[in-house]
Amino acid sequence: MTNKLKTSFVTVMLLLTTVACGNTSQKQIADNETDPEPTIPTFNADSAYHHVATQANFGPRVPNTEVHWQCAAFLANQLERYGAKVTRQETTLLAWDGTPLRACNIIGAYRPELKKRVLLCAHWDSRPYADNDPDAKNHKTPILGVNDGASGVGVLLEVARQLQAQSPTIGIDIIFFDAEDYGIPQWWEGKYKNHTWCLGSQYWSRHPHTPNYNARYGILLDMVGGKNATFFYEGYSQRTAASAMKKIWKHARRLGFEQFFIDKPGDEVTDDHVYVNDITHIPCVDIINCDPTSKRSSFGETWHTVNDNLQQIDRATLHAVGQTLLNVIYREK
Repeated sequence: MTNKLKTSFVTVMLLLTTVACGNTSQKQIADNETDPEPTIPTFNADSAYHHVATQANFGPRVPNTEVHWQCAAFLANQLERYGAKVTRQETTLLAWDGTPLRACNIIGAYRPELKKRVLLCAHWDSRPYADNDPDAKNHKTPILGVNDGASGVGVLLEVARQLQAQSPTIGIDIIFFDAEDYGIPQWWEGKYKNHTWCLGSQYWSRHPHTPNYNARYGILLDMVGGKNATFFYEGYSQRTAASAMKKIWKHARRLGFEQFFIDKPGDEVTDDHVYVNDITHIPCVDIINCDPTSKRSSFGETWHTVNDNLQQIDRATLHAVGQTLLNVIYREK
């Protein structure tokens, strides 16, 4: 090989080495880059508490009562005020005893044009019977349902306020299900009937507000405002929505809410999430209080009693659930 050829060869090799090193450097930069940390809104527990108290001030929100419709109007108006596209899904449902119930599911859609969506839901009605009350005289008395119903709605109304102020990268649907708590009472001595609970979510799941509705997953809030509440892995959710459930509990622990979100299995519950999953095939996680120390019910001492009132609500619990929820949805891509 001549000196001239040697020089050309060396020059080419140096150029190739430079290009290769350059590509490697660019690849290393790309590999080291991470997506920017999203800005997560701060959940306002006072705002959520205010929304819980407003519902309680209406009184028991039992279907077929004037108070029930007054509260429905309030909820729809609040979602509209917070920038949602609102649908009032009014229908007649049959209660366990054949009573026709004038019911209304209330849906608030954010960025309805997006296909990537997450469903957030809670029931807004209250139980017509305090059938778990220690005093039998109260068993046919309607309950306020402040924790059992109003707390989940209060959290979601504050989430709605945040969605208006700062839009996430995905679409969000907030649904307030009606007639969840009109199930067959404990004092009934006849034959037990299945599917008497969660009538509103059964109806919506068969008749969604948008044809062929779909979401990545759903999150159901039920009894999420009580003092010293504990949220274990609800059994049905763990079997059918394990990925979403792990994500939620992971964020809760990262935020320091491990005293609320317990990393252990809990009871399996018949709740709105069951019908959402069974009928629409959208995996749905139930965040629901589970109290293994309670003597009256695993849902706590005030569940389905006349004592489910505003005194049971703790802003710290509302904050833990709401801030966790915001972290989950604002980190979706």
